[in-house]
Parts: sequence; C-alpha cells; structure tokens
Amino acid sequence: MLPSVTLAGLLALAASMRLWSADFSAGGAIAHPMMAVDCGGENRSPALAWSEAPKGTKSFALVVRDPDAPVAGGFTHWVVYNIPAQQHALADNAKLAADQLGITSLGKPGYYGPCPPPGPAHHYFFVLYALDVAHITAKSPLSSDQLESAVGGHVLARAVLVATAARH
Repeated sequence: MLPSVTLAGLLALAASMRLWSADFSAGGAIAHPMMAVDCGGENRSPALAWSEAPKGTKSFALVVRDPDAPVAGGFTHWVVYNIPAQQHALADNAKLAADQLGITSLGKPGYYGPCPPPGPAHHYFFVLYALDVAHITAKSPLSSDQLESAVGGHVLARAVLVATAARH
C-alpha cells in the first residue's frame, strides 16, 4: 500500500519530474475507454509520458491507486516496474512483459481500469518513481506493498498525476 499521504505531500516529493497523459488532463476525468469493462469501458491503460527524470535514474516504476475506494487502504489498479531508464512513455493499452507487471487489488497482474461505485467521483493517483536500480527481481508479480518495500531507499524522484472517474 502506498504511504498514507495527502496530495500536497505527494506533490512536495515530486521534485521536478513531470508526468502527464494524452488521454486526460491533470485533475480531469479519465477517458471512458480506460474504465473497466465492468463499468462499460474497454479496460485500456492510458497513454502516459514523463520528463525531467533526475540524473542517475536507472529505471521507473508506476503505481495507480484509488484511495477513495470503499476498501481498506484503497484499490490498486496498476503496478508496473522495470521500465527502462531510456523509456519516457507508456502507450495507450500498453503491452508489457510479465516481469514488468505487478498485481492489482484483484490479485491479478495487469491493468484494471476505474470502476467506482455510483456516487461522487473517485480520485486516481498515478505515481511514477524514478529509481536508482535497473531491475527489480521477483519470483512472482509484486503487489504495490511489495513494490514499495523493494524500492525503499532507491527512489530518486516521484511524479504524481491525479485524475477522476465517476459512475452515476
């Protein structure tokens, strides 16, 4: 689970690294195709891009989490790691290798799009980590908690992108 911090706290940790999406604006609604099939979407991961990683970056990791989900600790929608340092984007509906995908709160590797319960919009935190390690070795896909433990002490910078999704 990601540490329990506020948006302001996450943004303070972000240094100058930037993260954005062509599929939604910061603070805006996640595009319908990125929603889970259970909510009428296509379960397509959004296109993401980043810049200004610090010197010494050897890889990147990404965690997407909904802290508003009605489950303890929120809901993890995507865990990705072992993104090479020279890569600065993930394509829409990204195809990733098995050793790059961690498990969602559903207990499966891959992307699981937003599918909040009816009511107010939920917030989705896309947190990109610049790491000083080139590869995270794991015998099985890592959860967000396990990834956080594995990268402890290796995070050079974080970039945060927050979006929303609602179902009425």
